[in-house]
Amino acid sequence: MKKMFGVIGDPIAHSMSPAMHNDLFDLYGIDAVYLPFRVSNGNLEDAVKGLKALGVSGFNVTIPHKTDIITHLDKVDPLARAIGAVNTVKNENGLLVGYNTDGPGFVKGLEYLAADLGSRSALIIGAGGASRAIYFSMAQAGIERIDLYNRTPEKAEELVDSCPFKVASKIIGREAAEKSLADYQLIIQTTSIGMVPDTESLPLSPENISQNTIVSDIIYNPLQTKFLKEAFRRGAAVQNGVGMFVFQGALAFEIWTGIFPDVDRMEMNVLRNLGG
Repeated sequence: MKKMFGVIGDPIAHSMSPAMHNDLFDLYGIDAVYLPFRVSNGNLEDAVKGLKALGVSGFNVTIPHKTDIITHLDKVDPLARAIGAVNTVKNENGLLVGYNTDGPGFVKGLEYLAADLGSRSALIIGAGGASRAIYFSMAQAGIERIDLYNRTPEKAEELVDSCPFKVASKIIGREAAEKSLADYQLIIQTTSIGMVPDTESLPLSPENISQNTIVSDIIYNPLQTKFLKEAFRRGAAVQNGVGMFVFQGALAFEIWTGIFPDVDRMEMNVLRNLGG
């Protein structure tokens, strides 16, 4: 019998996950289908019960349900529990088990650019949900130092204090962050600054970015934000948000099927859908 997978969220029509995962099912000869399900806030509990009753093999979770989904699951992976968000659910013999592949997917994508992540120091810009997943996952992976800059320092302090993994960190202001950019081997931009339509905005002045730095911006619309363009112009290696999206999807696919898929094929599929 054909297995069913899907993604729940609101809005959901723009999701590239169905095209990405259905292509992988074809590639690996898996008799399965991946469908988008628009689920509004008030219908989340009923939707989860319905998916469970239908015997759905697994599903992804996107905005606005990544936090609220936790109370409707039977089990939650420790990292996802610590982050406070689930983006991947697997049906394990009738039990719905939640995972977070956003942060680990980001780290996996970074490892394709640099194998020795543990010895590097990082600056994360922002302290929202994506920052939390990335910070926790990088700390778990053994990154030596992770500093944070956020316009509201109290939010960054709460993020650092709530992390269950030991890592050296400090909260720095905008002026200090801009002056010390050359001290970091990794700079990760997790805010919406620079996203369409406000593509000329910058989260920080990139003037002091070093050519020995990897600069990542989790935005993928546009594919190259102004921040990435300025970093590249200064000789830095750059990575856009496609990498995080592809690798979180790859890890979800592995959780469901036991197969770590062809990420190059996934990236080409996503870029084709983005028109890039």
